Amino acid sequence: MAAAQGVIFDCDGTLLDTMHTWRDVEDELARRAGGVLTKRDTDKLTTLTIPEAGEYLHELFGLGEDGPHVVRMIDELMLEHYRTQAHERPGALAFVQGLAERGVAMSVASSGPQAYLQAGLEHAGFMPYLQAVVSVNDVGASKREPAVYHRARALMGTPLAATWGFEDSSYALRTLRAAGYRSVGVYDCDLAGTFDDLQATADIAVRGFDELTAEDFLAKTQLIA
Repeated sequence: MAAAQGVIFDCDGTLLDTMHTWRDVEDELARRAGGVLTKRDTDKLTTLTIPEAGEYLHELFGLGEDGPHVVRMIDELMLEHYRTQAHERPGALAFVQGLAERGVAMSVASSGPQAYLQAGLEHAGFMPYLQAVVSVNDVGASKREPAVYHRARALMGTPLAATWGFEDSSYALRTLRAAGYRSVGVYDCDLAGTFDDLQATADIAVRGFDELTAEDFLAKTQLIA
């Protein structure tokens, strides 16, 4: 396989089984403020950067002194988890290793901050296989815009036509599609997007990495290209 092919992975809910942790942290912060998050709130939070989430929770519940104070609360709750408990989604590491063996360049583009990403990806064993790890904080734009994917692709040095994005969130898949990327939707939970949503948006949709080997994925990319 030519080295010019690249894959950009989302982190939480795609490579790492951490989405439940984010939901738990959001619920805990709401409880601290004496509130309860509605489905509309959790759907909104899924699309926000951490600074945006801090501002949202502060404005919604009056939590903390201001948005940055809420961000510090999030950091306190999250960092220890990534350093000591973050683990792969079943089959994700084997999939990444299979792509590496076939010469595919790989990177991560995530809404999480670099400190979380570096700690979690290292703990789960992914870092040796990645050419780049990019946070939305590095580009100053959320995944509602394609900047984070473009930065990851530039660091890999792969052309747009040969670069695929893996995401569990339907809104991020829509961003990828609008920017000209092929994509794989990896279902995690309905908060990120139902399986039907992923099927309607991505070129390939799977419920987990047990449904897609590295060899099968590369064969499918040749057929779809």
